Amino acid sequence: MKLLTKTFIAAVAVCLGTVTAFSQESPNIPKDYLSKEFHAGRRQALRNLMPANSVAIVFAYPEQVFSNDVNYVFHQNPDLYYFSGYMEPDAALLIFKDMQGTGDTSYNEVLFVRKRDAQREQWTGRRMGVDGAKAQLGFKRVYNGSEFAKFPVDFKKFSAVVYDDLNDDATGDLKELINTFKAKAAVPNIDKGLKADYDVIAKYATAKNLTQIMNYLKPRLADDAHKNSAIIQELVARPDSVTLLGVKAKIKETMGSAGLFDEYTVKLRGVKQPEELALLSKSVQLSSIAHAEVMRAVKPNMSERELEGILMYVHKKYGAEGEGYPPIVGVGANACILHYEENNETVLNNQLVLLDVGSEYHGYSADVTRTVPPTGKFTEEQKAIYQIVYEAQEEVFKLCKAGVPYASLEAKTGEVLAAGLIKLGIIKEAKELRTYYPHGVSHHMGLDVHDKGSYQGNLEENMVITVEPGIYIPAGSKCDKKWWNIGVRIEDDIVIGKDKGTNLSIDAPRKWQDVEKMAAEKSIFDGAKFPPLK
Repeated sequence: MKLLTKTFIAAVAVCLGTVTAFSQESPNIPKDYLSKEFHAGRRQALRNLMPANSVAIVFAYPEQVFSNDVNYVFHQNPDLYYFSGYMEPDAALLIFKDMQGTGDTSYNEVLFVRKRDAQREQWTGRRMGVDGAKAQLGFKRVYNGSEFAKFPVDFKKFSAVVYDDLNDDATGDLKELINTFKAKAAVPNIDKGLKADYDVIAKYATAKNLTQIMNYLKPRLADDAHKNSAIIQELVARPDSVTLLGVKAKIKETMGSAGLFDEYTVKLRGVKQPEELALLSKSVQLSSIAHAEVMRAVKPNMSERELEGILMYVHKKYGAEGEGYPPIVGVGANACILHYEENNETVLNNQLVLLDVGSEYHGYSADVTRTVPPTGKFTEEQKAIYQIVYEAQEEVFKLCKAGVPYASLEAKTGEVLAAGLIKLGIIKEAKELRTYYPHGVSHHMGLDVHDKGSYQGNLEENMVITVEPGIYIPAGSKCDKKWWNIGVRIEDDIVIGKDKGTNLSIDAPRKWQDVEKMAAEKSIFDGAKFPPLK
């Protein structure tokens, strides 16, 4: 329960004046967060990629209102956390390629943080402040955010200013930081939607997919920003490969060094460091244990939300802060909705239930999916679909090693799934596969569940990716009704190795025989009874 509004808290702070700073953190908190040495190393790795005479700037994410005067739990910009370890709002980090100034006063990084405020800390939590950031994060130059406006940095003298998208949703102190930067660096005001489409064209448009790109752009072409963009209109007037090359060059010139931030962070975050692998391993392992417990506990008379609760309880038991994404617990027809999030079906009966739920542990998200029969036994139809998905996953696992083209994972998945569905008579030709398999087989994972990382070229050692084939046959599909409302996805988290991948999620059984075997075991939740609601 929130006792008083933010407005009242502010009024109390003014009336009371200065009070003693909020008490220090308890010593009984986790000790396995990323180290300050890790973050310092990542800043240096960024400098190594940056061009001569350049500076990068990273801002915190904005706070978001949950209801009236209550915010959602704050989630930091993963890039700011990656490079600094700072987990609070209203912050900005400057990273310089070269040392600024001379002698003892020289520096190559500056962190601006949220100011300490004893009254507010009593109501909304402790703040690290300037001294805390120096002591805990290892920065030598730290200032309150309000000092950024007067900080003597001339962005216009740098050959490149590297920055990410500037959040239009920012308010309060964060908005002031961003606006100050825009003014200091003379950042051009480009419509957010137009900028996003520039990015799509620059990154993904090729001569082969230009028709698809133009179809993607078509609904947006009527707005003023797109109509007034000479670059977009040039491509609309003559959508061919020659024009595309010129348009890409003009986009690069228009965006300047802004696009470099994404390029650098994709390269850095795509390959995990040892400290990251340790946290990811823990997050995935505890998630897998949670999935295994659901296999033991699930019963036909349970609800989707009960299963979600079991998963979340196990996550918390092992110290996870929460989930890396909204839990997906879908039974029957709901399992055929890829991002089903309502989780409000009250009875499972004998339909397959798909559980795509992963914990977030110290910022690192697991992404594990299992599909289980509430009765403890697969029907013949359920088993047949499940086995095709399992076999596809097994074949893709063989490709999870350094040097293998990323695209080959999808090709192999399509080959196995199509052959299996043709054999069952569900489809006649491989080109029909996308009707029942509409997503990709893999994505990078880490600080974001769909993490930054390259999807071009070859897999690299210490990348961490998902392998998640699936088949979804909703009611009304052009196949025998016995297959309707069967949705199956099996998803595991793999560390790419030199010669083979390592499956981090092995604690959750995958073979249908092992799922049934675990379903026969006793759960710690068996027999749990609660009084009925009056």
